[in-house]
Amino acid sequence: MIQRLGVPHPAIGHVPYLRDMILQRYPNARFNESANHRLSEDELIAFLADCDGAIMGGDIISDRLLTALPQLRNIGIFGVGLNTVDLAACQRHGVKLGHRGGVNKLAVAELTLCFMLTSLRWVTSLNLAMRDGQRPRTRIGRNLTGRVVGIHGCGHIGKEVVRLLQPFGCTLIANDQKDMSAFYREHGVQAVSFDELVERSEVLSLHLPLTRATHNLYNAAVLDRLRDDCVLINTCRGGIVNEAALLERLESNRILAAGFDVFEIEPAQNDRLLSHPNLIATPHIGASTRDARIAMVGAAIDGLTEGKLVDPVDYADYMD
Repeated sequence: MIQRLGVPHPAIGHVPYLRDMILQRYPNARFNESANHRLSEDELIAFLADCDGAIMGGDIISDRLLTALPQLRNIGIFGVGLNTVDLAACQRHGVKLGHRGGVNKLAVAELTLCFMLTSLRWVTSLNLAMRDGQRPRTRIGRNLTGRVVGIHGCGHIGKEVVRLLQPFGCTLIANDQKDMSAFYREHGVQAVSFDELVERSEVLSLHLPLTRATHNLYNAAVLDRLRDDCVLINTCRGGIVNEAALLERLESNRILAAGFDVFEIEPAQNDRLLSHPNLIATPHIGASTRDARIAMVGAAIDGLTEGKLVDPVDYADYMD
């Protein structure tokens, strides 16, 4: 039984309905009430000094932190990523992690669909022109209906994107390391090689974890193989697409448009890229809906009692 719970994540403490969910189960919970300040390692150690449980997400959970907090034994993960967690250290210190994959899948998939529609219809660039006092007459876009849409990574979110696309009559092609044949048959998806995915997709949507294999996977050479009318969507992790190479190809019209919610460094730094009229950029808001946040907090609360020791071998390729 957890005696004192710490909730250092800044996206939770200042939101009344999320606080109330936690306080119903843990009345003595302590919150970081800043809306914007993510605690440093030293601040985390001080914040969790007398806590035997924590709800954390995106916080650096290191060997040093766990050594300084020997009473901390249960962590519920707020979100889906474990890339900031030293899993080997958790195992050594006997810290159980409660983690539920796919808890925010609908919110991220809906944002992905939003990027597809707004990119194909030039919504962002036309809106920016009108806000700038220009009077653009029109700009010819394309329907999403009937497009060849490639899905790279058909896990929780990739599958949800496929489901949302069903009414649009797209030709759906996908590439995944795992055998997804049953899902593909049910939803009319064609399994293709990575080469075919890159070369055929009119819209290419990425749903990959950040691993050593996927880091910088979409480098200059791969981006050059995309169709010149391709719309590239990334709502998974920054660092998978080489952003300098992406900018070069947007500026030279070798890629039609892009929609990115994630960047290698966040907050994103490259103003030339962020201000390009054919890029839709958002600040990692994929899971930022009320519905998703409620689901994520619920999963983290459950994870405090349902957590287990995670085998680092299962995540050996994930980047920290």
